[in-house]
Amino acid sequence: MKKLNVTIKLQMSVPDDWELVQTSEGGQVLKLPNNQYLDMAIEPLFASDPEETWSSTEDNDTLNDILDLVESEEVAYEFVTH
Repeated sequence: MKKLNVTIKLQMSVPDDWELVQTSEGGQVLKLPNNQYLDMAIEPLFASDPEETWSSTEDNDTLNDILDLVESEEVAYEFVTH
C-alpha cells in the first residue's frame, strides 16, 4: 500500500459568538451557541461520475473502511483578527 497525504485548509467567516475550546486530548473544537460543538473533519464523498452530484455514503461499512485507512488527522483552528 502507498501513502497519501491530504491537507485540508478552510477559511470561513463565522459568527462572533463562536469560540475555540481545548479538548481533554489537547485538540481544539469550536463551541457554538446553545452548547453545541463543531469539529471540522474529513467526510468522504462519492459519485459514480466526477461531473455529477457528490454525496456521502449511507453504507456505514464503506464509510468505516475509508476512515480505517486514515492513520492520523490534524485540524488547526485560528481566529484572524485585524
